[in-house]
Amino acid sequence: MMVALDGTIVAIANPAIQKALGASFADVQWITNGYFLALAVTLITAGKLGDRFGHRQTFLIGVVGFAAASGAIGLSDSIALVVTFRVFQGLFGALLMPAALGLLRATFPAEKLNMAIGIWGMVIGASTAGGPILGGLLVQHVSWQSVFFINVPVGVAALVLGLLILTDHRAQNAPRSFDIPGIALLSGAMFCLVWALIKAPAWGWGAGLTWTFLGASVLGFALFALWETRVEEPLIPLGLFRSVPLSAGVVLMVLMAIAFLGGLFFVTFYLQNVHGMSPVDAGLHLLPLTGMMIVGSPLAGALITKTGPRIPLAGGMALTAISMYGMSTLDTGTSGGVMSLWFAGLGLGLAPVMVGATEVIVGNAPMELSGVAGGLQQAAMQIGGSLGTAVLGAVMASKVDGDLAGNWTAAKLPPLTPAQLDQASQAVQVGAAPVAKGTPPELAAKITTVAHDTFISGMSLACLVAAVVAVVAVFVALLTKRGENADAAGAGAGHI
Repeated sequence: MMVALDGTIVAIANPAIQKALGASFADVQWITNGYFLALAVTLITAGKLGDRFGHRQTFLIGVVGFAAASGAIGLSDSIALVVTFRVFQGLFGALLMPAALGLLRATFPAEKLNMAIGIWGMVIGASTAGGPILGGLLVQHVSWQSVFFINVPVGVAALVLGLLILTDHRAQNAPRSFDIPGIALLSGAMFCLVWALIKAPAWGWGAGLTWTFLGASVLGFALFALWETRVEEPLIPLGLFRSVPLSAGVVLMVLMAIAFLGGLFFVTFYLQNVHGMSPVDAGLHLLPLTGMMIVGSPLAGALITKTGPRIPLAGGMALTAISMYGMSTLDTGTSGGVMSLWFAGLGLGLAPVMVGATEVIVGNAPMELSGVAGGLQQAAMQIGGSLGTAVLGAVMASKVDGDLAGNWTAAKLPPLTPAQLDQASQAVQVGAAPVAKGTPPELAAKITTVAHDTFISGMSLACLVAAVVAVVAVFVALLTKRGENADAAGAGAGHI
């Protein structure tokens, strides 16, 4: 809950942090980017640590470190300290997530594993979607520091319960050594990929720097794959990917995150800047999505246990595609009821995918690699979310840039210089109207109408692209099947 919550709750606190610490916009971006980079780059390595030393120990260290880093952020009096401790949050969060999945895999037998992952998915979904609501309430009524301090009592509770309840399961043939060159190559390749995705909107997708980092990432992954075939105990045995269901599960996780997180990125701007809602109201309007994920995840776990993952996964992605198409029809006058319908459909479609794809990845990996498989699942989701935000953001920016000048002229508004048009376009991309102070009300209303209509056209195209990605994911889902190694869960592992 702590890690998922921090992925979204901090976005609400960023404006307050910027004002309190006198930070620049670029500084504030690093509050998110530093956390995300540390998390995405180290997830698979952190999973390997769990496989080597035990998931219970890794999980508890992650809990303590994450809570301590959160408390340190709340006590920070400079933006540099906030960003530094956010990086530590990401590193300890990377220890937590794969270890949680490794513990579930080792603890529950095959007939109960999907329900366990369903409850895990319910917590992840509720925390991710509930972050803006809780963040808004805390920032509005307490302080920005409270957004981070809240993790301290949660971490203490998790530590106490973990010490009392969790048992350590270790596979008999667990890895005994570390693939240091493999860790370095994979971390470097992941860093270059994520860095390119983070910076591409600022640098431009055609910029030399963007393609330099993307090229370095491809080279790093190629060298990593080559090295893994030659080392005795590789970080990720490439034989894992001979399992078509496991590979399909990883690809499905990426596609799901592109469609879901990429599409949701614009919805928050739509609710707050187009409909004028407060962060708390915007979060409340997303409750149908949250509610359906909470209800749907355990139900999906039970359904997948009975039927296998293929049909629920394909059906979930089909419903996601329909819901994203529905979201492409939203406009400035759409009622709350219609919004709720599409948001609920999205939550109900995502629930079986979150549960099923996780089970397919973790269940098709050998027990001794359950931590690495958990890291793969989380890394796929993080990279998919980053890809979705970057690619759909580029689609939105291109559409707004292409339409704004024509819409502005058609509305017979005062002409803009190229520099003014560029500034206006950047505002419109997040649903804001570029109305200068002192603008007459009638002119301000016309500018707002043009800005919102142009934003809606960009969001509609982005949601359509997300719907197409979800349709592709339907066919990928047909390649999945129940975990071949799931029967080892809860039985074949040694208890320490």
